[in-house]
Amino acid sequence: MTNKQSPRKNLKLQAYSILKKKIISCEYQPGSMLNEAQLAEELGFSRTPIREAISILEMEGFLCIVPKKGILVTDILLSDIVQIFQARMEIEPIALKLAGPRMPKEELLAWKKRFLSGQPSVEKGYEMDTAMHLAIIGYCGNSYIIDMMKKVFDKNTRIIVSSTENKEHMQEALKEHLEILDCLIDQEFEEGALKMRSHVAGCRNAALDFFYSV
Repeated sequence: MTNKQSPRKNLKLQAYSILKKKIISCEYQPGSMLNEAQLAEELGFSRTPIREAISILEMEGFLCIVPKKGILVTDILLSDIVQIFQARMEIEPIALKLAGPRMPKEELLAWKKRFLSGQPSVEKGYEMDTAMHLAIIGYCGNSYIIDMMKKVFDKNTRIIVSSTENKEHMQEALKEHLEILDCLIDQEFEEGALKMRSHVAGCRNAALDFFYSV
């Protein structure tokens, strides 16, 4: 028995993936209003898969349908920032200690080379930052932690992109990433966990400084 997706389901998932990426990257700014018909025209889909994708994104907390007005891209609240970074500060050090013995040394060295290869653009910088964190988490051996932290990082990326945290904090974050990688390479997992927690706390403070100032 084949397990092929129906064309309708495939279109829904395509529309969902595109819309979610635009929301996470802040191409659709937090607090902005969207229109179903305009989205269908812009993305080249009929309104049915767009409507179905919007329904999923509303359940995930990225969108909110406002009667007679349109589709609101949910704003970023200070409580969101506090809770997202609280989750990261508690879970990522644990994930690192679980992942450390499982991570191939050549992969860790490859990550170190990427971070030493020069200052990336802001966009590439936060993409590489997120990818490294999720790569470490991906080796923790706990599918529940992995799934949860993927969702956390979807929300985390919106915070980073919509603030200047990624610009002003990038150089310090680069140094901290290299220290974390060195701990993993040297199998100093307890020290790596402490550095991870400190790094995430620094990212939280930079983000909060920005959002409190606007």
